[in-house]
Amino acid sequence: MGESLNGLKRTIMCGELRESNVGQKCVVMGWVQRKRNLGGLVFVDLRDREGILQVVFGEEINKEAFEKADLVKPEYCIAVEGQLVRRQSPNENLPTGMVELKGESIKILSESETPPIYIKEDLDTDEMVRLKYRYLDLRRPDMQKIFITRHKTAKVVRNFLDENGFLELETPMLTKSTPEGARDYIVPSRNYPGMFYALPQSPQLFKQLLMVSGFDKYFQITKCFRDEDLRANRQPEFTQIDMELSFVDMEDVIELNEKLIQKVFKEVANVDVKLPIQRMPYKEAMNKYGSDKPDLRFGMEINDLSDVVRNCDFKVFKDAVENGGSVRAIKVPNSAGMGRKQIDKLTEFVKTYKAKGLAWIAYKEDEIKSPIAKFLKEEEIQGIIDKINAEVGDLILIVADKDSVVLQSLGALRLEMANKLELLKDNSEFRFVWVTEFPLVSYNEEEERYQAEHHPFTMPMEEDIPYLESDPGRVRAEAYDIVLNGEELGGGSIRIHDTTLQEKMFRVLGFTKESAWERFGFLLDAFKFGPPPHGGLAYGFDRMIMFLAGTENIKDVITFPKNQNAFCPLTEAPNVVDDKQLGELGIEKKINEK
Repeated sequence: MGESLNGLKRTIMCGELRESNVGQKCVVMGWVQRKRNLGGLVFVDLRDREGILQVVFGEEINKEAFEKADLVKPEYCIAVEGQLVRRQSPNENLPTGMVELKGESIKILSESETPPIYIKEDLDTDEMVRLKYRYLDLRRPDMQKIFITRHKTAKVVRNFLDENGFLELETPMLTKSTPEGARDYIVPSRNYPGMFYALPQSPQLFKQLLMVSGFDKYFQITKCFRDEDLRANRQPEFTQIDMELSFVDMEDVIELNEKLIQKVFKEVANVDVKLPIQRMPYKEAMNKYGSDKPDLRFGMEINDLSDVVRNCDFKVFKDAVENGGSVRAIKVPNSAGMGRKQIDKLTEFVKTYKAKGLAWIAYKEDEIKSPIAKFLKEEEIQGIIDKINAEVGDLILIVADKDSVVLQSLGALRLEMANKLELLKDNSEFRFVWVTEFPLVSYNEEEERYQAEHHPFTMPMEEDIPYLESDPGRVRAEAYDIVLNGEELGGGSIRIHDTTLQEKMFRVLGFTKESAWERFGFLLDAFKFGPPPHGGLAYGFDRMIMFLAGTENIKDVITFPKNQNAFCPLTEAPNVVDDKQLGELGIEKKINEK
């Protein structure tokens, strides 16, 4: 049975003690990292949130404390009182390594069984075990550093937005289902049998209503929920830094957020972000990088070879251009010596992106090696080399197909080659870019209708509004994403604040007037009462912390995450509820045998 504190008060954290504290009487509390008995001395490494401190117990210091200290085991929770002295054998690798505490008394507050995981940094243990015993996983110093970073980041964000006139306002967690995008999580209502709330995918509609309310500048750091099949670095519940501003245009939103990004990365990670951040139209991003979230840490840009090969004898190239597609390529530096087996694997890789094949040219010092060389004239091969600015030693990888397939496959191949060449190992490099001028809508062939690229409330660019109903596919949006190292860090847009334009947008998306009012009537109704021009942006807060903390796993930055199947190994949620609860909700249980 553990001892009680009985009035004993901690005076300082273990990890905070330094040489300037030598001579002080201290009371520290924490968990035993390890214990060593060297005969007449027992050494205990004591760990708390701030770090590790060596505590020494000796028969000559206090025999009773020495004997009790010899009973402790790893992860026992203890309190120690004593005097801080200089270490005879300093440990320069430890912030507290110049000092140690002479233990004069010890309380064993609670004992511990042998933990199922090691409490140490850089743990290599099965993820399911880590999630099942997450409270132990979170004791590890590297994990605690991540959540200290998360706390500090939230504090910097709040302070910055407060200083810039924002009010932190909450929006509902139980709201109306307005499915347009990801699948909602729904919550049954006891008071209204057969009816349901939805958990918010974002506070989008409510933050627009707050602008109608006249709050001018709103933000919150809030939970959002999306019932999607999980991919890497996605969670069913996640956190956004959400903001909305009145009487602004795109330049205002971008300028403010550049300053926020600069402040956060400087204060939290000591990284200097130079302003203004580069901007890139969506079309340029797609044509150069095959992605609307381009990674600019390396080159290998996509080049269009269509003009060079449109009249060549290689049927694959010629047909692609004649059918309205294109022939494009990337050059991979210093890779002309890549073996045939490796290139065959790359061919299989691009086929997963619907490409039919992969052509290649190895530009060697003494020869041009390529399986398609026999179909190309010498000047055509030289034209390819010149167009892509290839140098001796480069490998040229070429895809020919319709544009969407070519760009998607080469964009993915570009990242694959960067990983193979280890061009992305440096976690300290941060390359930001704003991607702008997104398409407002895209055509969904399965549903035979247009759908919003961002959401239905995004403002079209003013010069494109005349084409909204006649040619929706050419309309650009006043939308903007902030991209960091090939990941979307945040995104937003200027919103439609005119009811007539909003109704026109709904028509383009295939809503009847009745269905639009059924889903979004409360917003459209509010727009009758003098809504201000407004716009905003939301950051993926978890993703931001991943960059700031230097981890590539989103589960590392969420205290109690779900696994890839949206299951919590710790609490075993989701789980069954009893029939009484279901009966109160008017729900009948039907088990799917599958």
